[in-house]
Amino acid sequence: MGGTDKAEGTWDEAKGKVKETAGDVADDESMQAEGTKDQAKGNLKQAKGKAKDAAEDVKDSVKDAFDREKQ
Repeated sequence: MGGTDKAEGTWDEAKGKVKETAGDVADDESMQAEGTKDQAKGNLKQAKGKAKDAAEDVKDSVKDAFDREKQ
């Protein structure tokens, strides 16, 4: 469920690191800032994906507990 968000987050982080490094090399503050922004966006997407996975795990655990109680 959260795998897509985590993968997109990893991509955004990597893309941001490349942009930030390119901005450092080119002495381009705008590119550096864009890279930092992309990395932050990637971190948020990864956190969202992890939260979705955790929520899915809790849902599955509750469902399993109810199923065991019915037996």
